[in-house]
Amino acid sequence: MILRQILRLSSLFHSAVSVHVRRNIGLSAIVFNKTKELDPVQKLFLDKIREYNTKSKQAGGPVDAGPDFQKDMNESLARLQRAYGEGDLTKFPEFKFEEPKFEETPK
Repeated sequence: MILRQILRLSSLFHSAVSVHVRRNIGLSAIVFNKTKELDPVQKLFLDKIREYNTKSKQAGGPVDAGPDFQKDMNESLARLQRAYGEGDLTKFPEFKFEEPKFEETPK
């Protein structure tokens, strides 16, 4: 009986250790993959994203948009303000939630 319990505990211990080792191997594979050189297409894609990010920070908005984009955006904002009222439509709205007031009813 004691031998069965020991064997059962050893099998549980073995399965727990194997899961832990598999997870660590999976994580280390991801870490080692990031240190290697990227695929040339992936590298080009990341370079273009980084380039666009720096250009958009310098321009303060969309890159190479031109006057037509600004005209269309102003028309769309004016149309939305007419439909939905006042307010700044370029900002995310702020929500204020108040606690509900519960009234106790006498029994």
